Amino acid sequence: VQLQASGGGLVQGGGSLRLSCVVSGSTFSTNAIGWARQAPGKQREFVAVINSGGITNYAGSVRGRFTISRDNAKNTVYLQMNSLKPEDTAVYYCHYPAGDYWGQGTQVTVSS
Repeated sequence: VQLQASGGGLVQGGGSLRLSCVVSGSTFSTNAIGWARQAPGKQREFVAVINSGGITNYAGSVRGRFTISRDNAKNTVYLQMNSLKPEDTAVYYCHYPAGDYWGQGTQVTVSS
């Protein structure tokens, strides 16, 4: 299973970004997939997850600002991030729990 994340970048506080992660080599539509992040000097933390039925769950710090979605036809999961804050700065990783696969990460930097 391979995960390829993209969409990171530099944005001002209050701005938006959309991350994408394409999954290959798996039965994507029947499994949950999610996002985690790791800020400098901190442990990796859960951000959001979506299951095969479209049920979502979010970390409290991003609930109401971030939206996770999936397109099974494209084997892709998205993370729409709105109202970004400097504390959202981190490397964002997509995570495929079935088998514990991780993408390579994409950097998100939010300036104040």
